[in-house]
Amino acid sequence: MITAEQVKMLREKTGAGMMDCKKVLTETNGDEEKAIELLRERGIAKAAKKSDRIAAEGLVSTYVTEDHKLGVVVEVNAETDFVAKNEEFRTFVTDVAKQIAEKNPATVEELLSQTSITEPDKTVQDVLTNKIATIGENMSIRRFERFESQGLIESYIHGDGKIGVLVELEGGNTELAKDICMQIAAARPEYLDRESVPQDRVEHEMEILKAQAVNEGKPEAVAEKIVQGRIGKFYGEICLVEQDFVKDPDQKVGKLVESKGAKIVRFARFEKGEGLQKREENFAEEVAKQVNG
Repeated sequence: MITAEQVKMLREKTGAGMMDCKKVLTETNGDEEKAIELLRERGIAKAAKKSDRIAAEGLVSTYVTEDHKLGVVVEVNAETDFVAKNEEFRTFVTDVAKQIAEKNPATVEELLSQTSITEPDKTVQDVLTNKIATIGENMSIRRFERFESQGLIESYIHGDGKIGVLVELEGGNTELAKDICMQIAAARPEYLDRESVPQDRVEHEMEILKAQAVNEGKPEAVAEKIVQGRIGKFYGEICLVEQDFVKDPDQKVGKLVESKGAKIVRFARFEKGEGLQKREENFAEEVAKQVNG
């Protein structure tokens, strides 16, 4: 049986109508991912923009050396947004970013086992444990990226730590790099270029596009041609160099960078809480638990 909560969640993630959501959930026996695909195939919802972005709390921070040859982006999570405003927590996150820059750990586990650069008598894990005790919330270092280059590295933080971006360029200057960082923050590219997109992702998208065309009443041969036309738009949404430049939509990012004699090597974009389930407080249940002992 499909619940009202399932319908509500699907509606929030796709923007489709309540009845459409209920119908596809029924057809897919409550499988949300298959329901989203069905909505897309029927042209009811273009994409599940929020499907894996339930917010968790904490902070995304970046650190770039003065010579712009080394940079770090890191996400540290906490239980409430209250802690993200705590100066002790923010200092800890900054220190973690500098630790990663200086000590170059390969994984979060290796990072936690390293001697802290701020408290040499403790490991990073020890410092984290102490912060949990003093601040009073569970916290974790979730992920990081570290770029080191002979080119140019720049970073950008949006929304007071909600989104952090790190980009590496060959050629260009810090102004161009900052513009590219802001592009990445705003337009959410998933890949650098077409060559970076996994083939199975492309094939899957082409199947959806073909199903859309067939459902529009197009013959299969015509549908195939429509897919070839529409797949370019798909690349234009997920590939950084093929996106419209936010400051000048008539220009593609790749062409802009090329005109400046530069090349984008790689990028990282962290959004606080991507893919993490936010803790939801149900005060009615909490009160009931207390009353019932």
